[in-house]
Amino acid sequence: MQRSTRSRSARSGRRGGWPITCRVPDGVTRGVAAQPGATDVERVFREVYGQAVATLVRVFGDITLAEDAVQDAFVTATGRWRSDGIPPNPAGWIITTARNRAIDVMRRAARGRELQDQLGAEAETSADFREEDGPVQNDQLRLIFTCCHPALRTEHQVALTLKLLGGLSAEEVARSFLVGEPAMTKRLVRAKYKIKAAKIPYRVPSAADLPDRLRSVLAVLYLIYNTGADDRERESLRADAIRLARALVDLMPDEPEAAGLLGLMLLNEARMPARTGGGGVVLLRDQDRTQWDQAMIDEGHAIVRGCIRRNQPGQFQLQAAIQAVHCNADSFEATDWHQIGILYEQLYSVMPTPIVALNRAIALGESEGPSQALEALDEIAADLDTYHLLHAARGNMLLRLGRRDEARNAYLWAAGLASIEEDRRFLTQQIEDLASD
Repeated sequence: MQRSTRSRSARSGRRGGWPITCRVPDGVTRGVAAQPGATDVERVFREVYGQAVATLVRVFGDITLAEDAVQDAFVTATGRWRSDGIPPNPAGWIITTARNRAIDVMRRAARGRELQDQLGAEAETSADFREEDGPVQNDQLRLIFTCCHPALRTEHQVALTLKLLGGLSAEEVARSFLVGEPAMTKRLVRAKYKIKAAKIPYRVPSAADLPDRLRSVLAVLYLIYNTGADDRERESLRADAIRLARALVDLMPDEPEAAGLLGLMLLNEARMPARTGGGGVVLLRDQDRTQWDQAMIDEGHAIVRGCIRRNQPGQFQLQAAIQAVHCNADSFEATDWHQIGILYEQLYSVMPTPIVALNRAIALGESEGPSQALEALDEIAADLDTYHLLHAARGNMLLRLGRRDEARNAYLWAAGLASIEEDRRFLTQQIEDLASD
């Protein structure tokens, strides 16, 4: 099962130049990720939650107050919108309702009167907020930099961003980290306390500090994107991540890794329409490539070409280049697997993780054959024994070698480990196909 490379401990590095000149076509048409329509309160929650929390954090400077107020606003919306219908501007409705709720809470705490004087009549009538001066005019981007402050541990940065901007529950965030909900709840509480106790400011760092802060922000944005890719109920997260990546590129136009991340997301997103069919996963080999979004591919290719010209390859640029090679092939058989293998070698030199090694082994299976791939998979088996895609890859290589019983056992093991329903269905189908032959 070919998946995009993911880093559990996202590190950005640069070493040497590009190993080859990636062959991506000329010509570009700007692609825009599709925005899902608001059809019910649950959908609006997924689309608006992060925006609303980020705006209220800027206005009130209190993460817990912002979260509680936004959640209360959605409780109110659940009842009111069922009878009145969803308003033309649901985001504005939620933000205004949440802001008024927060003012009520602060008034009861004997702090609301001064704040109300500051906000004036605008607090009661408008959801449009004055933006701060500075390099960024985006509340959600500000909140990401706050969540990714170096005073917080990396796992706290990612978890808090998914919770605040992605609107994920503690249980959903816990699943992303393969930990229990109680442990994740404690982790989130500690992270929010750290922000408050350390008086971490809600702002984007100065231009001089931006490059040092970029690494964790890129990793978090990509995890948000992948959360939307894995969970069909969270598809709007992909559009959010792409939009924020664009804002980051506008903020740091000379940073090639920011551009690389945007290119990687676009090239992955372009293939999303063909990834599922009949309620299950469609492998890259079997995808209908006419469903791929060519405009988005063109934009991704243009970004990769720009990264190559800069000759400062990092992990996100290299991953984008790999996806560009996939998108440049008219068919699975026409894919330049040798080039992909070279790119994975370069990626492993800057990002030596078991996940990269797994994808490198899969590419080796296409360029050199299943025997060589199986040897490479066995070398990393101990590191990825609980990762279902390792066993799925082993099953595929064993099946290609005619070792059907071993392939079936590998698929059984993978199905038992898979946490995503679509993956489980696909693996179960593989097992059934082996039994029926």
